[in-house]
Amino acid sequence: MTSAEATRGGRRVAAPPHPDPKVPDLRLPPRSCDAHCHIFGPGHVFPYPEDRAYDPPDVSKDDLRRRHDLLGLDRAIIVQSAAHGTDHSALVDALRTYPDVYRGVALLTPRSTPEEVAELHEAGVRGVRVQFMPHLGPGPKPSELRAILDLVRPYAWHVSFHIGGNSVVDMYDTLRSTGLPAVIDHMARVDLRTGLDGDQVRALRRLLDTGDVWVKLSAPERLSFEGPPYADAVELARLLAVQAPERCLWGTDFPHPNVPQMPDDGLLVDLIERIVPDESARHRILVANPAGIADFPPEPR
Repeated sequence: MTSAEATRGGRRVAAPPHPDPKVPDLRLPPRSCDAHCHIFGPGHVFPYPEDRAYDPPDVSKDDLRRRHDLLGLDRAIIVQSAAHGTDHSALVDALRTYPDVYRGVALLTPRSTPEEVAELHEAGVRGVRVQFMPHLGPGPKPSELRAILDLVRPYAWHVSFHIGGNSVVDMYDTLRSTGLPAVIDHMARVDLRTGLDGDQVRALRRLLDTGDVWVKLSAPERLSFEGPPYADAVELARLLAVQAPERCLWGTDFPHPNVPQMPDDGLLVDLIERIVPDESARHRILVANPAGIADFPPEPR
């Protein structure tokens, strides 16, 4: 399913998600978690800011819940989108509607207040995302990043880094020195043309070896040069999962804003079996790891 590049008022227009994904063949374990997804609006209830990075499709909390039910995912970590900026109203509404199964990741700036962070924590936010992708606007300067980390440090939130290309090499020291759990989104969006033994993948693997850095095995459609079923990106995901299953998460990236070709979410779920063939490692990545990093209720004994 191709997503045509479009603009409106000088902004990119993100395509809607796949309208009819397949029901996955893979049966996921109970309490499996989509560790990276988004909601958008709906705009008539939660208006988008005028300075948003792009125009998203409306994808409500209930649209997300229906997609998760189809895929067999019980839990999720909803990541605040640049399309909503620092207005977390839609995110907080979703977290309060589904308090037992959803957690959140916020977007903050140095101007965010301790009171705002406290309210977000009470609502179920357990992480902050920092963006270093040019198409989403300038990333925080070192002093700004330190201010953001100081805001969330009292709550021991994790820090999600949205980076791409050679950033995993250039930001190596930053990524390992936050003093908080660092989570690298979308396998660092490395350039797979540099090879699995290239500098970018080697840096990512060294970060995993530090014990303080996690990685999301998400968005193969953003990395792949082959298209579905994304064999080149799956090979990288499997390499990372074998190396450090205790520090890997998995997510859909639904509804896949700004991708060149819209993926089938059912296929993405089925690829988990190729990425993590071992059932115990799969349970760790889908259930235990996200429960720990996002503070979900413990599993019943």
